[in-house]
Amino acid sequence: MLIKQRAKSASVCCLISFTLLFLCYDAYAHGGVFLEKDICVIEIGFFKAHFTVYQPKISRHKEFCEDIPDVTESVFVIEYLHDSLREVPVDFRIINDVRDLGRFATWEDLEKIDDLNHDTVFYQPPLVRPDGVFLALHSFEKKGNYIGIMTAKHPTNDETYTAVFPFQVGGNNWGYIPFIIALIILIQLSYWLMNGGYVRLRKFVTPPQNKA
Repeated sequence: MLIKQRAKSASVCCLISFTLLFLCYDAYAHGGVFLEKDICVIEIGFFKAHFTVYQPKISRHKEFCEDIPDVTESVFVIEYLHDSLREVPVDFRIINDVRDLGRFATWEDLEKIDDLNHDTVFYQPPLVRPDGVFLALHSFEKKGNYIGIMTAKHPTNDETYTAVFPFQVGGNNWGYIPFIIALIILIQLSYWLMNGGYVRLRKFVTPPQNKA
């Protein structure tokens, strides 16, 4: 009976682990930028491109994916993975996240802003890049949360595609570490509860009742 109970507890813990790992990945892969085989990729509709940020004055050739560690000159490099993207105009905008839309901001959220230009700190008008490399240079002046926006026209019709990617400048880029810590704590807590840890704790802290 005890073996079956422990096996059941282990199965539940495994299920919790896989669920939390999925949630952690989903939380990390927010917006239009995500990791694919250790490469940072941005999706603009059905278009895909490699996405890299450099801060040459401080970290030289070190690459960043979304979050940027320092307040300084930053170079955004977008290398197209679709040939058709070389034939269409693409623009790039960075806005202050003054409305605290957060990591899961979407284009639908941004459409509700009356004047997007008011929050814009950088804008590169639409460019056609036959060489397949889109460059944007911006020098950030303060720490904070920002939202990047890229749009691209469909090569044959009037449809426009948009990628939205929130990012942080000048903060601590902890990556997966907070999610891993939270995952370990929740697994241990679930296992402890399922194996009667709470019941044993109550017996330990509850004083024995004196019989009359």
